[in-house]
Amino acid sequence: MSPGAGGDAAGGGAGGPAGVARAPAGGAPVLLTAFEPFDGQAVNASAAAVAVVARDWDGPVPLRTATLPVSFARGPAALARLVEAVVPVLVVCVGEAGGRSAVGLERVAVNLVDARIPDADGVQPVDGPADPDGPAARFSSLPVKACVAAARDTGAPAELSLTAGTYVCNAVAYALAGLLEVRPGVRGGFVHVPRLPQQVAAGEPALDAEVAGRALAAVLRTALARAGDDLRSEGTLA
Repeated sequence: MSPGAGGDAAGGGAGGPAGVARAPAGGAPVLLTAFEPFDGQAVNASAAAVAVVARDWDGPVPLRTATLPVSFARGPAALARLVEAVVPVLVVCVGEAGGRSAVGLERVAVNLVDARIPDADGVQPVDGPADPDGPAARFSSLPVKACVAAARDTGAPAELSLTAGTYVCNAVAYALAGLLEVRPGVRGGFVHVPRLPQQVAAGEPALDAEVAGRALAAVLRTALARAGDDLRSEGTLA
């Protein structure tokens, strides 16, 4: 796999053509991934939001985008190949979360797969591990609270989430954290975005791709700029 400068590292731009990201030359890049459509949808909101980031990105480092398959086997494997090929300084994977109304910074991924629907390969694991040899959970290495604050500053609804689900998003988030454990100095994590208005019925939670994209760009810039996180509560009582 040979990612093109400023474009999609896996064959086609996330929600658009390859080469859409405008990024300065030089320096280790950011890797930003989305997912293919799934669950009968014509589009994945993550790809639409990532396309907005790619369209408007102007640094401070180059940006590479890629689209992952919604597959328990192929999604984490594709991500591992991308990290190896791109050699990023920061990796943020983005997924779609139906039923949510805010951009969600995922704090933790669990070593559990419990699929409500089959993945793109027709596989539907129930109550199994994401990695039989891995720990019970792995945490994001992003400054998640600072990233939430930065996303909110763009005018987007944003929250700190304590569950990435038990589907492919969680499996990819778990795999990403494991990949970065052996790459000192590389940070990464997972962000969920709500579905697009055109994906849902009237009155159901949704968020415009432009709003989600601005929030994602703020997350990237904050993760690049901040060494530590904000010391303030974003916890819940239940």
